[in-house]
Amino acid sequence: MSCAVTETIELIQKKLSETIGQQRYGIWFKNATTFSMTDGLVSVGVPNHFVGTWIQNHFAESIVEAAKEVTGRDVQLTFAIDPQLHVSLRKSQLNKQADSVAKQSVAAGRPVRRTGYVPPPRALRGRLEDFVVGRSNQLAYTAAMSIAEASTQQFNPLFLYGGCGLGKTHLLQGVCNALRDRGSQRRWRYVSGEEFTNHFLSGLQTGGLNAFREQFRSLDVLVIDDVHFLANKKATQEEFLHTYNAIDAAGKQVVLASDAHPKLMGRLPENLLNRFVCGMVVRIDPPDHDTRCEILRRRAAKLNRPISQEVIGYIADNLRANVRELEGALLKLLAFASFMREPMTVAMARRALSDYLPRADRLVTANDIESIVSTFFGLSPAELHSSRKTQTIALARAVAMYLARRHTSMSFPEIGRVMGRKNHSTVILACRKIERTLAENAMVAWQNGDGRQEMLLRPLLAQLEEQMGAHPPLPHQEPAASAIRASAG
Repeated sequence: MSCAVTETIELIQKKLSETIGQQRYGIWFKNATTFSMTDGLVSVGVPNHFVGTWIQNHFAESIVEAAKEVTGRDVQLTFAIDPQLHVSLRKSQLNKQADSVAKQSVAAGRPVRRTGYVPPPRALRGRLEDFVVGRSNQLAYTAAMSIAEASTQQFNPLFLYGGCGLGKTHLLQGVCNALRDRGSQRRWRYVSGEEFTNHFLSGLQTGGLNAFREQFRSLDVLVIDDVHFLANKKATQEEFLHTYNAIDAAGKQVVLASDAHPKLMGRLPENLLNRFVCGMVVRIDPPDHDTRCEILRRRAAKLNRPISQEVIGYIADNLRANVRELEGALLKLLAFASFMREPMTVAMARRALSDYLPRADRLVTANDIESIVSTFFGLSPAELHSSRKTQTIALARAVAMYLARRHTSMSFPEIGRVMGRKNHSTVILACRKIERTLAENAMVAWQNGDGRQEMLLRPLLAQLEEQMGAHPPLPHQEPAASAIRASAG
């Protein structure tokens, strides 16, 4: 990286720290991100999907504004997984991230705006015409298109679920952009589960519930991303249930997305679960090879950077998890080629991505496992990464470690690093505890918004593995108990 680019990045980081405050910068950016720039594109490297999504949802505008102020021009922003960042995260920082997530709803619920305030529509990035359709997402795309094109309710709700970075948000935003672009008179609103919760809390604290209900219950199309955020929040769940009933009774549409199937979302109450599954529940799977190639071609064309089919094929062959990983690898290669001033070849791709490709699939699998497990137990991935050892967090962490060992090729030390820089012996003990509980066919217990929960561990794991779309255990995990004993010895 040239000195000029390095200096520019440092200025952007300094401006960002001044804008959002040193405390928040220290929690979410220092040691947790890397910045790179090439041809008006700012790429932010993140250690995992959770941190990337959080930064994108809460700080994307601040990053773009800081970059624009420093460079004097508009920039594009993208995020990519950087596996090496796991090493630099400190335990104290992981705990602060968990605190930040836990406190966000309370802070956002404080009365800072007048009652009845209606925020202006946000600019949404995803567009249906840009969505790459393949066998893994054909049904989800068709369902989204039907809602964008129809003037009446099709099926209610449409519930999309799948792992991180597979296009759920793209489709939801695409529906909203299509309604706007086509001059539809249908009133729509796009919010995340966190934002819905925060608006509700604000209305509750300021006496503005009537205004809140008028805003949401009068909509023609309500779109909520990351709806699993509502898990274990009883008051918000009840409010959403009434909101859904009002919209559904009026023959209007609700569209939802989550990382997990409704049945695995933090033990939802029966009446809300029934609403989630009474419509059309569609799973989005990782893209196949042809879809991955097309995603890379379109992304390169959008950046006006020609790339050969051989290089595209090499990346698609080695990255099979999700769209975000594909785009991250492509951006890293483009930046490498720009700095080296060499033509892009397979040999260059192999050299530029040597530290990235061999680990990417494993890291993505671990992140998917964390997302599914944390959603089931009503936690955030940040809480799994923290050093806290409450009954619920300890159980969820042990389950995630066991599933990562069982269904990925990661070693005990690698699992420990990914899940909050835990010692490899912690992973061994967690897996051993899960094995012992399975052998005894025993119950496990945890706490959520409905109080104490109990369930046999074996069917619990079976539900999570079904959600993962897990294949049979990898060879190094047969039998799991002997592998653990060998490693422990």
